[in-house]
Amino acid sequence: MKRVLVATGGGDCPGLNAVIRGIVKRASQESEWEVIGSIESFNGILREPTEIVVLDNKAVEGIHYQGGTVLGTTNKGGPFAWPIKSNDGTWIAVDRSDEMIRKLQYLAVDAVINIGGDGSQLISQKLYEKGLNIIGVPKTIDNDLSATDFTFGFQTAVQIATEAVDKLVTTAASHNRTFILEVMGRDAGWIALNAAIAGGADVCIIPEIPYDIHKVIKKIESRYHKGRGFCNIVIAEGAKPIDGETVSSVVDEVGYAHRKLGGVAEQLKSELKDAGLEQDTRVTVLGHLQRGGIPIAYDRVLATQFGVKAFEMVLDKEYGKMVAYRHPNIISVPLIEVINQPNFVDVESDLVKTAKGVGICFGDKSD
Repeated sequence: MKRVLVATGGGDCPGLNAVIRGIVKRASQESEWEVIGSIESFNGILREPTEIVVLDNKAVEGIHYQGGTVLGTTNKGGPFAWPIKSNDGTWIAVDRSDEMIRKLQYLAVDAVINIGGDGSQLISQKLYEKGLNIIGVPKTIDNDLSATDFTFGFQTAVQIATEAVDKLVTTAASHNRTFILEVMGRDAGWIALNAAIAGGADVCIIPEIPYDIHKVIKKIESRYHKGRGFCNIVIAEGAKPIDGETVSSVVDEVGYAHRKLGGVAEQLKSELKDAGLEQDTRVTVLGHLQRGGIPIAYDRVLATQFGVKAFEMVLDKEYGKMVAYRHPNIISVPLIEVINQPNFVDVESDLVKTAKGVGICFGDKSD
């Protein structure tokens, strides 16, 4: 009996369960293969006792429309930065990757499918370089991996953000207010841009286009007449003003060091007030609502395609690669390309031109 291990790492994302189901359903057609899952990414392998589960057809019944992941996930720890408490009470990070690979060999694991974003696929590449038979599946609501046209979970996140814009439009109009909606995306503006167009926002501020606060005020004021009117702004968490910095803080927790984004909407509100805007302005931060809940049909289909393709790559021994969507095909690409080429919004793209064509302000020189 051959064995493939599945892990889900990083932030949760709509469609993760559909990928797991796709892998299991495809593997069940090959009598010599068994699928197992590691609880909370690779932590299930690294912990003592080991935390793994058998994934068969019964285990994945009906999970394709559920949010989150039945395996659990984490963006803390991992094989290359496992936190350990020293005798003096301080925490240090240790490399347990060789130990984990030996444990996988002991468990008779022939191949690993690692479902995750850029951080998870960096781990995949490093494990592949150490000789592990590993395949990646792209997962991020941010859609910031250039090797694939889309990542599953992105469209669901856009749908949730669009529904938020729709709701804010009615309350903004009722109270003659300006609303600022902060959405996720880190350094990529895909969620903000798509939600702004779909929801009919007046202003869209994304990381790729630093904004001039006076241009934004000009747009807001154009939406009011004799004190009446409203304006809706969508801003990506990684946005920044011209000659300014992204709003972020450094998290130095051992095994979880990263740059935490958030707070840009409140910063924009303060800038608007300091620059003389008189309109009543309120802030809504959508936060983790974008990552939870039921995946829309598009993401279920894409995630299922990714799961089936990932297992077929195992059969073909296409290790060191990641599943990718290149319209209209599901293909494989080298992991090294994935981690070296992020996907940002092209400011000259048709999508940006479409947004400007319907009057959306980006706060740049063209406004």
